[in-house]
Amino acid sequence: MPTRLPSFWIKATLAVVVVAAGDLLLWRADGLGLNFALFNLAWVAALILARPMLWRSRLARVAGLVAVALALLQVERPTLMGWLLFLLALGVAALAPRAHAGDDGWRWFQRLFLGGCKALIGPLFDVQRVLKARARGGPVRITIMLAGAALPVVGGIIFLSLFASANPVIGEALGDWRLPELDGGRLFLWVVVGLAVWAVLRPRGLRRTWAAPGLEGDLKLAGVGTISLTVSLGLFNLIFALQNGLDIAYLWSGAGLPKGVSFADYAHRGAYPLIATALLAGLFVLVFLRPGSATAANRTVRVLVTLWIVQNLFLVASTALRTVDYVEVYSLTRMRIAALLWMAVVATGLVLITWRLLRAKSSGWLINANLRVAGVVLVLCSVVDLGAVSAAWNTRHAREVGGAGVALDLCYMDDVDGAAIVSLAELETRLPVGDFRERVDWKRQNLTALVAKNQRDWRTWRWRDARRLARAHALFPIYTPDPWPGQRDCNGHRMPLPPKAAPPLTPTPNPGT
Repeated sequence: MPTRLPSFWIKATLAVVVVAAGDLLLWRADGLGLNFALFNLAWVAALILARPMLWRSRLARVAGLVAVALALLQVERPTLMGWLLFLLALGVAALAPRAHAGDDGWRWFQRLFLGGCKALIGPLFDVQRVLKARARGGPVRITIMLAGAALPVVGGIIFLSLFASANPVIGEALGDWRLPELDGGRLFLWVVVGLAVWAVLRPRGLRRTWAAPGLEGDLKLAGVGTISLTVSLGLFNLIFALQNGLDIAYLWSGAGLPKGVSFADYAHRGAYPLIATALLAGLFVLVFLRPGSATAANRTVRVLVTLWIVQNLFLVASTALRTVDYVEVYSLTRMRIAALLWMAVVATGLVLITWRLLRAKSSGWLINANLRVAGVVLVLCSVVDLGAVSAAWNTRHAREVGGAGVALDLCYMDDVDGAAIVSLAELETRLPVGDFRERVDWKRQNLTALVAKNQRDWRTWRWRDARRLARAHALFPIYTPDPWPGQRDCNGHRMPLPPKAAPPLTPTPNPGT
């Protein structure tokens, strides 16, 4: 990338400003919240100011708006997934002016991945270019720039000094001002933020990318032809029919399982292997049944592969039912919700693979279609708090409230933090006085105190937690002290009090005698 000195120094100044904002907002913060959103917004603003050509690209404008929305989402609830999507949108916005219209996801993957790798060494090349520009006559221009900056800097210092002597508020503020303390962690933060910001202000994406593997036409592999694929698909259909038949008999109909096999074991053990089976089926279709090939054009093969994909979809549905049944017996967690969403993505991918085969779509179409599906699911996971969903389900289906599942796992509520506050408060209003209500009240108040502590710091303030605290306070406006003077375990059970020290066997002598 050519280095124009005025533009270069503008970008360098903006990078320093964003690094300073990162230091103010993130350094030694107790968590993430409003500070993270403001930092991300400053990052987007620096990109827009440094590269006004973004407005000429429709893709850059859309990606920039998405980045702003994802940055604002961090005020609601900071998540790693939401931030990764923000970085993706920001990278697309930075590289879009140089990209070709209509590039598929594979080309964008190359552009973003290699651009990120180049960002680690990009500043070294920029310094080298600046030194070369200075050797070609840059000193005069730089001297002029420094001379031009001297007047406002010196003038500002003079007037600020006069105001400090005349206004005690300004004088005290300047008297308390100190240079930031430097240590290894703070310098590391500056370097990481600086590299990330500089990578966006001066992106180094590929000008030329490689097309996705065609995966079209006949596969030239010895022994693989219409006959072998027909036999393979027929055999696969028979094997899958056996598995699906057993699922219909035991899982869908509710018949009794063989002796020694528990329902929970049957439901849990098969979930992940069956999803792996569906993924292998999709890979088989991609590799051996290419659009435009003789095998894909064969009517028998097309019927068999369609039947096989339908069986795979039923297999995925059975796997989802296994997970749901397991949740009903035990409990719901974020990982189990994510597993169900992953199953939905796998099923959609199988449908897209089959549609590509039957309609002779390109590899780029398949990549973009799958990326859209994955993007929708990831955005959904960033917006919806899966921890709150699991906490609400568990408090409504626990054994203590008449559910068919296990006892409520209050230890799990620590894993979802503030997401469980409202669910615990609503559960407590439905419970009679007793040990279980006492334990729920103890857990709710502990989590509420933890969230309230984070909300008191403006940097870690979160809008969703503010609404949760307001809802919980409306249900229980008064703090009630724990009636148990000792400690409790994570489930709220009372732990034995330590034994009292025994009185001395001999009386303590009176020093006055």
